[in-house]
Amino acid sequence: MAKLEIHQFPCLSDNYGVLIHDAAAGLTASIDAPSAAEVKAALAEKGWKLTHILTTHHHHDHTDGNTELKAETGCTIIGPRAEAAKVPGIDTQVGEGDTFRFGSFEVRVYDTPGHTNGHISYWFPEAKVAFVGDTIFALGCGRVIEGDNKMMWESLAKLIELPTDTMLYCGHEYTLANAKFALTIEPDNGALTARAAEIERLRADGKPTLPTRLGDELATNPFLRPREAGIRKRLGMETAADWEVFGEIRERKNRA
Repeated sequence: MAKLEIHQFPCLSDNYGVLIHDAAAGLTASIDAPSAAEVKAALAEKGWKLTHILTTHHHHDHTDGNTELKAETGCTIIGPRAEAAKVPGIDTQVGEGDTFRFGSFEVRVYDTPGHTNGHISYWFPEAKVAFVGDTIFALGCGRVIEGDNKMMWESLAKLIELPTDTMLYCGHEYTLANAKFALTIEPDNGALTARAAEIERLRADGKPTLPTRLGDELATNPFLRPREAGIRKRLGMETAADWEVFGEIRERKNRA
């Protein structure tokens, strides 16, 4: 079976860039393009030639490199249909339910709006990876900027149905701050306490906390756990809708 090689690297102040490579097909994609210079440096390090950019959403820290990289490499830019006018250089528009091939791999597209109104995520079932942009972070989720809390919860509810062994690649290294906040929501969660300590060690050593396994997020990420009785009781929201509990957690994080 073909292997999807994945290279993650820090860029800008707290973004992650990600390159994916199917050697058999001779294809390399950048997941978003936060910085042309830093993507090009990563390509040079790996000896790969860029053929695609898979854009999750239009924010500049995810698309600033699009135009320069396309001009230099002729790569194909795939991105969200719902905000195509805001994605520089977009060639192919995709949205909910669309599938396409990346070499040997099927890619399934999900609409995951909330952070932006047209945000999408890409799932590679055979490779057991999903690229979720700024929808999910390790122990967190994206700030709800263009959408509303109900929309964001519905997006998260789609992604938490993926297989629990799916590795999530996220747009930013926010995990340490997210862990400290998560403990204010669920201080008695032993798995969360242990994970927070591990995150402290990783960051102290300058190591990334991403990618993250979906199963670990389901056990420890409060934004994915609004159905948990303990969280509902702590928030005094035992009978609220899931999205309302999520919304309360999101608003508390906004104020943290």
